[in-house]
Amino acid sequence: MARFRGFAVVLVAVGCALGATAATAQTPKRGGTLNTIVQPEPPLIVPGLNNQGPTWIVSPKIYQGLLRYSSDLKPMPNLAKSWTISPDGKTYTFKLQENVKWHDGAPFTADDVVFSIMKWHIELSPRSRQIFLNITKMTAPDPLTVVIELEKPFEPLIMMFDETSAAMIPKHIYDGTDFKTNPANQHPIGTGPFKFDQWVRGSYIHLVRNDAYWKPGQPYLDDIYYRVIPDSASRALALETGQVQLTQAGDLEPFDVPRFAAMPNLTVETKGWEMYSPLSWLDLNLRDKPLDDKRFRQALMYALDRNFIHDKIFFGLGKVAAGPIADATRFHDASIKPYPYDPKKALALLDEMGLKPDGQDVRSNLKMLVLPYGEVWTRLAEYCKQALGQVGIAVTLESTDAGAWSSRIGNWDYQTSFNFLYQYGDPSLGVARTYVSNNIKKITFTNTMGYKNPEVDALFDKAAYEPVAAERQKLFSQVQKLLYEDVPVVWLMQLEFPTIYDKRLHDVIISGTGPNDDFGAVYFTE
Repeated sequence: MARFRGFAVVLVAVGCALGATAATAQTPKRGGTLNTIVQPEPPLIVPGLNNQGPTWIVSPKIYQGLLRYSSDLKPMPNLAKSWTISPDGKTYTFKLQENVKWHDGAPFTADDVVFSIMKWHIELSPRSRQIFLNITKMTAPDPLTVVIELEKPFEPLIMMFDETSAAMIPKHIYDGTDFKTNPANQHPIGTGPFKFDQWVRGSYIHLVRNDAYWKPGQPYLDDIYYRVIPDSASRALALETGQVQLTQAGDLEPFDVPRFAAMPNLTVETKGWEMYSPLSWLDLNLRDKPLDDKRFRQALMYALDRNFIHDKIFFGLGKVAAGPIADATRFHDASIKPYPYDPKKALALLDEMGLKPDGQDVRSNLKMLVLPYGEVWTRLAEYCKQALGQVGIAVTLESTDAGAWSSRIGNWDYQTSFNFLYQYGDPSLGVARTYVSNNIKKITFTNTMGYKNPEVDALFDKAAYEPVAAERQKLFSQVQKLLYEDVPVVWLMQLEFPTIYDKRLHDVIISGTGPNDDFGAVYFTE
């Protein structure tokens, strides 16, 4: 049997792959304003220029990718109406939708696709850059055809074409300019169902219907307001009183979710994150002592009661993380079990390192930068401070806003912090970027820890290009065991984000990207 199979042209009806809810029998109704929340307020909503979670909530309504993905992570058409993959796995050919226009009226063409992938995302996107550098040649033989050529097959590549991995960016606006200072960054221009209208900092982001949208009849909503509500109690009150009709991701505190699930006018949905499988950890700057010693990092694992974190801080949402690959992601190794809570073992490791308690029973000091994504992260930091204090590790908490947090992590200006990253369905896409040494960069969401292990590098590299799934599993199992021993970060939780919305709202979750989808199909009924 051949190691690669050729793919026939893929034509999937968008409505055939609903992620979490069955398609309604009702005829979608046109009109209505959706009020929702973005938390925290992002510094920018242009993909690539900012890659934080809140940006991915807003920007997919404006920007689009070539493909969308179902809840079982099968690719579906979007700006590409069909595609083929050559039998040797090295050539991808995309046929684009006809009559697609940018929000300023200019035509969307294959040249925009080549620019977006080969210039924009390779320059700006830390995760996408690592993948797209594998492309040896990308051409636009005609305005509606794109051809990607690889030196060697890379099976996960087909998962890289949604708007959070490879949003299409208008070449006529950005080519030849300084991407980071272009005035269009303040007035985003995409091809999506909604156009940018206004951003009142600290108050709201307003998107309006794109009347020239390429999908017939869509969008159904007139407009969307993304409200900025910094206080969690106020966010919960806004949903309870109907001031907003939708919350997603970390908008609400976990302890509030059961209360809203009991309300008859609301739907609570935890599906729609299959593409991302967000995994959280305590981030460590391994350049600092004693974090450069794996015994200290192992002690941190043993000192934290992650079942307590799951039960009392996240209120049962999600699972305790065993290691670097979430169990919803391909090639997770189920034989790897979470580190147990064992303060005595933590103390023994600290003793082995020679970190003896001083007169105040302090063995070491750490600074901890709190993730500014809601009160749950503050409570998590407070718990970690208390738990680590019990084994003689004194923690000082530091606070900042979302933009400053991203800047400090990207500049390695931290000792420990909290983070969570999306896994994108395959370890070669969303996991390797955190641990491979060639991705040690002063850019957020790279290997900012400074972790280096040549064996880990080699295994990730070999697994990326291995075409046989069983062999990939062996390689990824080996790398998971090495990372489990090295503890480059302290894995905490596989996060589970609830999407809570008014029952008059329909087709909110229809793909594996859930609330990060474009909302062109969302509509209200009375």
